[in-house]
Amino acid sequence: MSSLHPALFLDRDGVIIENRADYVRHWEDVTFFPQALAALAQVRHTPYKVIVVTNQSAVGRGLMTMETAEALNERIVEVVRQRDGRIDASYICPDAPGQETGCRKPLPGMLLQAAHDHHLDLSQSIMVGDALTDVQAGRAAGVRVAALVLTGRGRAQAAKPEAITLTPFPIYSDLEAAITDLITGMD
Repeated sequence: MSSLHPALFLDRDGVIIENRADYVRHWEDVTFFPQALAALAQVRHTPYKVIVVTNQSAVGRGLMTMETAEALNERIVEVVRQRDGRIDASYICPDAPGQETGCRKPLPGMLLQAAHDHHLDLSQSIMVGDALTDVQAGRAAGVRVAALVLTGRGRAQAAKPEAITLTPFPIYSDLEAAITDLITGMD
């Protein structure tokens, strides 16, 4: 019996909460997708560790502090838990494009760090995001499935010519559909 756990890695903006063109910088900017809250309640009793991995370039761009970004994540996790959902950990990459330190998706740094910190079996894990960089990060980390949701930027990302070079990868309407198919439908 392995002591490693599978993980459900989730991007934050566009998957759990709505994206904003001017970044989610204040609590007033946070709008939850209702189906995402329902989905996070569905995984509550699964063996999957639920890990949020989010690029927050607003920090690297000087538009908000890392402390503010962490506080926003903590409040998001708190709301998910109040709604009977589960998020076990959250990782933020503050890098702006061009100042990469290895954590900014499509690089797998956050997933690899989480795997180390939480004893995760990446080969049995899942990555769900709304950008091709999420799919690329999942694949670079060696997850079993890297999927795209059409919420957030997902629809536009799926239509990009680069998406063809990454295929095949599963595409779902939203997080609830992804979780139903990839996790709870497997029970």
